[in-house]
Order: sequence, then structure tokens, then C-alpha cells
Amino acid sequence: MAVLSGLEPEKVFYFFEELCKIPHGSGDTKRISDYCVAFAKERGLDHWQDEHNNVIIWKNGTKGCENKPWVMLQGHMDMVCEKEEGCSIDFTKDGLALRVENGMITAEGTTLGGDDGIAVAMTLALLDADDITHPPLEAVFTVDEEIGMLGAAALDMGKLRSKIMINMDSEDEGFLLVSCAGGVTAKCELPVKREAFPGVSVSVTVEGLLGGHSGQEIDKGRANANVLLGRALSTLQSKVDLRLQTLGGGNKDNAIPRRSEALIVVKDEAAAEEVCALTKELCMTVRAEYAKTDPDAGVFAKILHDTPASQAPMDESATKRTIAMLRLLPQGIQRMSADVKGLVQTSLNLGILKDESQGDSLMRDFQENPARPLTRDRKDEGEVVGAGFSVRSSVDSEKEELCNRLETLMEVLDGSVSYSGAYGAWQYRADSPLREKMLETYRELFQKDMTVYAIHAGVECGLFSSGIPGLDAVSIGPEMKDIHTPQERLEAASVARTWEFLLAVLRKL
Repeated sequence: MAVLSGLEPEKVFYFFEELCKIPHGSGDTKRISDYCVAFAKERGLDHWQDEHNNVIIWKNGTKGCENKPWVMLQGHMDMVCEKEEGCSIDFTKDGLALRVENGMITAEGTTLGGDDGIAVAMTLALLDADDITHPPLEAVFTVDEEIGMLGAAALDMGKLRSKIMINMDSEDEGFLLVSCAGGVTAKCELPVKREAFPGVSVSVTVEGLLGGHSGQEIDKGRANANVLLGRALSTLQSKVDLRLQTLGGGNKDNAIPRRSEALIVVKDEAAAEEVCALTKELCMTVRAEYAKTDPDAGVFAKILHDTPASQAPMDESATKRTIAMLRLLPQGIQRMSADVKGLVQTSLNLGILKDESQGDSLMRDFQENPARPLTRDRKDEGEVVGAGFSVRSSVDSEKEELCNRLETLMEVLDGSVSYSGAYGAWQYRADSPLREKMLETYRELFQKDMTVYAIHAGVECGLFSSGIPGLDAVSIGPEMKDIHTPQERLEAASVARTWEFLLAVLRKL
């Protein structure tokens, strides 16, 4: 028996569970895209699938609504694939293990993909129904939203018929999203060289942080593990002669990293002991500084007596330049909005840190995607330390200025910066008939007002608004918690209310 059977609306949860059976992490969307195409074919619906796996499905309006304006329902097919330590699920082969407890839907040991599988499921349920009144519908399912909105950036907007768009990629019921920041993924690369440095290996680890989404939680004051690692290495370097062996932390540029680690080499046992003592002091300082935001934060050192180095460490110059890069790269909130109280206007997040050969990629998916605007020249040989950033701003000129700052710093350090997945800000529309219709309908249904708001995170409405002149767009969604983490939860009752709201809006449109 299906895990979600018995939940209402039945068809919405049926399709959501079907989608959860299909692996669909970012960059691995062919199977879920083909599922949507097969769905359209089975029902005789006009459809289109592009080379990137984006899918559009069209359905005519019901009787009496045939000549109404087209309405776009939009969501993304890919999910963030994160799992708890020890979880055996292979995201490339296995479906998710769903469960329901106290009205909350989760996946055992992994992210759920409610962001944004529930939008796809609701839209499929609408397309499948023959007893729901609606205008002509244009269902747009994009790919790789979670790694830079690459699907929407590559989509041929000329295929689209709608001037009205309801995006369903929000996570707060009762909130109507009407504006968001623009962004770009920046990859800083610092060339490094290695040379022999006999000594004792010591691991330095930052862990126990809360992390979070770099758009939605960047204002919470939480620690960034990669930034703290740079602080730890700088502290140690000021007291001890050391060389960097390896370092790495985080795996998503748009997630505040919770853990980061470096392997260093020092001259002798006495120096290794001093590293451990200095790290203990720093750990106490960090815990005091982040007692409210990251109560379990810690910086730890461990002498690795029985672990021979797999390769020579970085030379003295590369070690110093790498630590300097980590200390000097900007991080976090750069400016708050003067127009909207409490809204972050410009920020960046050091989400990925890794040493690698130049032939490898910190973001393989971006290398394979042709839509890579703003790319600068890169050094083509040798080994590099890569630092991956999500840069966001509601003001495009501030986003560009922040990128210029990265370039200036990396040039001084003899490094480089490249960019991927750029998207513009979604500007607030003063005159929005759709927004007013949504607010009116919600008030009639639930006898209370929706909250109209803007966010610092990016949503695909910005790209669609740029590509479709005059587009009237909003974003809604059911209640979800802890997205992008294995603790992700989707409230079943909220899905039912959001579904009721959506159907009422479509009847009015």
C-alpha cells in the first residue's frame, strides 16, 4: 500500500509519491522529465521537452473558459540530495523512503524533495482532472533550479503562451511572494604548488554548525564553517610554521556550510601539540561568540600519528596565499534594504571549499551546461584551491560590484574568478491584477489576509519576468520546514489548503 494513501487531496499525494520513487537530484533529471512527458502523452496533451529536460505541457480551458488568458503553473523537478551519515540510499538509483507522522511527511534519512516536487504533483493532478474548472493551463517544469536555475535560464521563452504565472516554489503557507533577489554563482580559483615538507600531520576540523539556506538564513548570524576554518588556520599560522595538505568544506554554494576540515603538516611533535592547544583556545572563543546561533560549534585538532601523507603539502607561498584568500574573501550580508525593513539586499556565501586539479570541477554540472554568462578567463593548468560562492542582490549593480571585488582580490593573489547561472532580480510590480486576485481569494476562503513579502533568496520568477515582457507573477506554496536538509518536512494539511486556494484562484481567473 502506498505510504501517502488516505491523505487528501488524493491525486496530489498520489503523484507526489510517484515522483519520489524516481531519482531526481540536480543534474540527474532525465528520468523525471521523461515521466512528465509520458504523463502528457497518455492523456493526449500537447507537450514539449527540450534538450535540457525542461518540460512544458498545455491543457485547454474547461467548458466556458476556453477563451480565458493562459495561466502558467510553474515548479522545478530537481531536488537537493542530502542524507544523514550512515543512510544507505543511493540518490542515483533509489527512490525515497517516505513516512507520515503527526501530519508531517518526511523521508527516512534524506531530504524529501517537497521543494519542489509538491508543485509538480499539484500541477499533474490538475492536468489529470476532468472535473475542475480552470482557464487554459501551461505547466512549466524546469530542471536544475537548485544549482543555479539552469533549466529556466536555458528555456526557450518563445514557446510560452502565458502572461500570468503562478510559481509554486515557496515554503510558507499564507505568504505571497512578489519579489526576489538576483544572483550568480562565482567560483574563485587559486593556483597552488606542492613541495616536500617532512613533519607531523594534524587535522583541523570545524563542525557542529547549524548551516542553512544562504538566502533565507543568511541574516540569522550563523557561522560559516569555511570562514571559521580560515580563521583557525590564520591563528595557527601566526604561531606555528605549517603547510596545508588538503582542505574542504560544504557541497552546495547556496547552503551555509556546517562542517569544514583541513589537513596540515607541522615540523615536529612539539609543534603538533601547540596546534592542539591553540585550537582548544579558539574553540572556547568561537563557542562564546556563537552561543546563541550555533551552540554546538566547535574547532578541533587531532594529531595523525599513523596516517602517512598521500601527497606533498602545498609549498609555503601557496599555503600563505590560500589562508589569505580565506581570510579576505567577503562573506555574509553586505547591505540591508533601505526600502523594505528587515530585507537583506546584498550578500554572498562561501558554500564550497575544495582543493583539486584544474581538470576537475567544483561545479561539474555548470561546466556541462552551455548557459554560463559572465564567465571570465581561467588558468588552465595545475592544481587549484576552489572557493564556490552564491552571490545575491536585489540590485543588479550591487551584485556586479560584489563580483568585481572578488575579481580584484583574486587578481592580487594570482587567482581567477568564473561565473555560472546568473539570473536577474525579480522586481516588485506596483500594478498586479494577479496579486490582487490572489489576496482577495485568500481572504474569502480563510477570513484572514495573506502576507505580501519579498525574499533575498532567488526564485525562477525573475528569469521568467526577464524573458516574458509584461508577465504578472506571484509565488505560493504549502508549509515546509528545514528544506535542503534530512530534516525536511511537508505539512499534509497545508498541502490541502494550498490546493483549495489554487483551485479557487483558477476559477476566478
